[in-house]
Amino acid sequence: MKLLILDRDGTLNASRDDFVTTPADWEPLPGALEAVARLNQAGWRLVIVSNQSGLGRGLLDMANLNAIHNKMNKALAAAGGRVEAIFFCPHVPDDHCTCRKPASGLFLQIAERFGVSLQGVPAAGDSVRDAQAAAAVGCEPHLLMTGNSLTCRDGNLPSDLPPGSYVHTDLPAFADFILARERVKQEANSL
Repeated sequence: MKLLILDRDGTLNASRDDFVTTPADWEPLPGALEAVARLNQAGWRLVIVSNQSGLGRGLLDMANLNAIHNKMNKALAAAGGRVEAIFFCPHVPDDHCTCRKPASGLFLQIAERFGVSLQGVPAAGDSVRDAQAAAAVGCEPHLLMTGNSLTCRDGNLPSDLPPGSYVHTDLPAFADFILARERVKQEANSL
């Protein structure tokens, strides 16, 4: 299975300091929906992993979260894309759970649900905690310079970024990288 793991806020859609709490708050980043569609068309299955502490803080409820994801899924479908599943952590940092990134519990849930090893599975997000959670389970970490990492565009990468992490401008650049690398592998295999 060709599996990719993506963060949501700041990666697929714009993040907000006051949280994405309603469907009206959910706005895709430029080119993000089309990037997902291109990856899907190349046979990649995408899964979302997202910290949603707004639930634990009482800023939104499950009905609103479901409505947000319904809007996201409709927007993806209109662009020709889709995600296979959405895994989220509802806890606040003080809960010290095992699923809130940088902990890797959500990633372990993906491995169990899909019955796959996550070794080498590309995982992209906009924060160091996304990369840390991915690296902890053997995923290939990719940091996008959007959302929380927008300030990295000046060339100053976080010192706690896991070794071997790839860095991309945004989700479309990540998709370009994945698809180009796949083409190179296919060409090498056909020789």
